[in-house]
Amino acid sequence: MKLLSVNLGRHTVVEYTDSPSGGTGIDKRPTEGPVLVTAPGEKGVGGSGLAGDDIGDLRHHGGNDQAVYAFAREDLDTWQDLVGRPLPNGVFGENLTTSGIDVSGARIGERWRIGSGPLLEVTSGRIPCRTFQGHVGEKGWVKRFTQQGIPGAYLRVLEPGEIRAGDPIEIVHRPAHEITVALQFRAVTTERSLLPRLLEAGDALHPEAIEDAHAYLAKYGDH
Repeated sequence: MKLLSVNLGRHTVVEYTDSPSGGTGIDKRPTEGPVLVTAPGEKGVGGSGLAGDDIGDLRHHGGNDQAVYAFAREDLDTWQDLVGRPLPNGVFGENLTTSGIDVSGARIGERWRIGSGPLLEVTSGRIPCRTFQGHVGEKGWVKRFTQQGIPGAYLRVLEPGEIRAGDPIEIVHRPAHEITVALQFRAVTTERSLLPRLLEAGDALHPEAIEDAHAYLAKYGDH
């Protein structure tokens, strides 16, 4: 299991976003050399956990619980076949393009050590948006991405440190529950009856998913 590339984006003004800034940092490109990873602060104020990585819309992106976004190269290869064109590392706006690790199959609360650097904790899957669709340029992309159910993982930073392409990734903690990123993604998108199960993941779960689960229970109970 290793880090194939570390990808950073620069703020770019585009037509396909409703971001207050008028732009986005989704167009991420592999970078050479070490990159510092730290906890960026609360959502709405803190941006990316990676130094030099821009975020255009702090309302929906960035913050401690979405500090780092990882996507598996194996899953990018699957999408390459589906869309019929090359998809380079970073094209989905991921900070980390990985190899040898089932990112969407990771459990909420799973912890990764990257090289001798940061300790990261899995919090949730990525929800596709208009900006993502505009960037990829595929018709019906939000629906297609949702149906495929391999969203990649957001992670929070438990310990800061530097990373670079080629660093090994070690799973240093894997929770006993069975709540994976893919299951969490389905629960908050297409199978909301799964929402109560998410609470098995405890406080490691993204706070917004915890709120969704409690709201569902308040309305429907545990049925």
